[in-house]
Amino acid sequence: LLALLIGPPGLARLTERRGLAPRLGLSLRATALFAGALTLGFVLVCRPDPSVLRAAVCGAIALLALATGRRRSLVPALATAVLLLVLYDPWLARGYGFLLSVLATGALLVLAPGWSEGLRRRGVPPRLAEALGAAAAAQAVCAPVVAVLSARVSLVAVPCNLLAEAAVAPATVLGFAALATAPVAMPLAELLAWGASWPTRWIAGVARAGAALPGAGVDWPGTWPGALLLAAVTVAVVLAGRRLVRRPWWCGLFGALLLLALVRPAPLTRVVTGWPPPGWRYAMCDVGQGDATVLAAGAGAGVVVDAGPDPAAVDRCLRQLGISRVPLLVLTHFHADHVAGLPGVLRGREVAAIETTGFEEPRQEAEFVRREAAGRHIPVTRAVAGEERRTGPLSWRVLWPPADTGPPTAAGPPPGTGPLAGPGVPAGPGVLAGPGPLAGAAPPPPNGPVAAPEFDGPNDASVALLVRTGGLRLLLLGDLEPPDQQALLRSPEAAGMAGVDVLKVAHHGSAYQDPELIRLVAPRVALISCGTGNPYGHPAPSTVAALRAGGALVLRTDRDGALAVGGAGGAGREVRVTRDGASG
Repeated sequence: LLALLIGPPGLARLTERRGLAPRLGLSLRATALFAGALTLGFVLVCRPDPSVLRAAVCGAIALLALATGRRRSLVPALATAVLLLVLYDPWLARGYGFLLSVLATGALLVLAPGWSEGLRRRGVPPRLAEALGAAAAAQAVCAPVVAVLSARVSLVAVPCNLLAEAAVAPATVLGFAALATAPVAMPLAELLAWGASWPTRWIAGVARAGAALPGAGVDWPGTWPGALLLAAVTVAVVLAGRRLVRRPWWCGLFGALLLLALVRPAPLTRVVTGWPPPGWRYAMCDVGQGDATVLAAGAGAGVVVDAGPDPAAVDRCLRQLGISRVPLLVLTHFHADHVAGLPGVLRGREVAAIETTGFEEPRQEAEFVRREAAGRHIPVTRAVAGEERRTGPLSWRVLWPPADTGPPTAAGPPPGTGPLAGPGVPAGPGVLAGPGPLAGAAPPPPNGPVAAPEFDGPNDASVALLVRTGGLRLLLLGDLEPPDQQALLRSPEAAGMAGVDVLKVAHHGSAYQDPELIRLVAPRVALISCGTGNPYGHPAPSTVAALRAGGALVLRTDRDGALAVGGAGGAGREVRVTRDGASG
């Protein structure tokens, strides 16, 4: 903002000769006063957060030097700003936002100019050298602190910052102008905000694209000793980089290796890591505290059950599995940890249909699903017990929730009608006709249609599936609670659930499980999707113990990462489970 008046900070000695101030005929002191008012407005509009205060005090000190005619130096200005702010509010010293802001600014002032000059001497164009030096310096200094916060080290921060840098200034200036003019001229403010939305969308798009890369980051100890280790590694990389820039061929080689590490092409990844394993039938993605699983349905195709809480995580998992077509996406219920990742499933993939539960709560998430589906013209239907489907080598039966004799919800037509009917075959009530991508029958329950029970919450209405693929039998229970698990035991479907090969444990392995159902199902392998250090204590030790007591191999994504199941299944036959990068 101040650069509009006094010019770029890199030209400190000539700032009075750049910017708008000399064109408006303002003296140095008038420029400093006007810029001070602009700085105060910046703090008021943007709120006095630590990074905002740091920027404002740095700017105020530089303006004081400008007004008094003293030689300006931004490093002493930064040091003075930090000292004054910490004396005013000592708790700022414990704020990560303040620390990162100061470190980034210091890196731009101390390291970036020398690094940029070194790149220019080696033939890098001046503008690119300046941008690259600034991005690399900020990343090098801030990365240890970020590692403490996130327990990860980004490998895409520098290129992403380079791509986003050009949009920062227009987004900031136009956004600030929109906020400042909104109280007096709302139409003008809306126009300015619309203008600011374009660079802002670019920044957000760059961030999402970078985070979605399979190799976007590596896990790192989220402790201060881990930060010191990263700082040492950074120094070593910088020293090695100074030697490498003198050897273009080595630079090109390491650049190509870094690109491969970021993109991780599926064929190369499979050769190096063994993931995904050949012949996998079912995969449980590592999406943190949530659910996202995939059933292999032919070359490049997979039936996806739930989308997890994070679009980037589920998109990364599906790309690693080579999934480009989704004949059906089943959303077991509308909790955010199962549906918020929906945009990641839709990203760059052909999704033929979405099937959901009829219990549309929470309302906000249900609306979100309908909105995303409508934007892609994807039909949304409702799953009911007794429905049977098949696609490719897959076949499955919906076990829960029970059918409803009432009218269908706004989610879509009842099963067997509308857009899921295949071409050339009449679709009557209860029929999902072929030869389209999905085929099967959805007869009423054996004892006739029954009214759906009164559900206490979304978990009770989770879609539960019994799946058969390549000889394997899998039971996917969504987030069903014990009363509904007991209802399943009393239903005609109970006999088909006995002795399955794989159980997707309900509700992330919570303590609320029906022991009789676990004894009946008696899985050979039990898989639990949960996040590292989640606040719910999932999975519960009692649930893990009960599964192991029944002879199940228990694996969980918080410790074992993504999981893939293969093999023939059945009594005496092999069931193979592979961790992402290691065999289980």
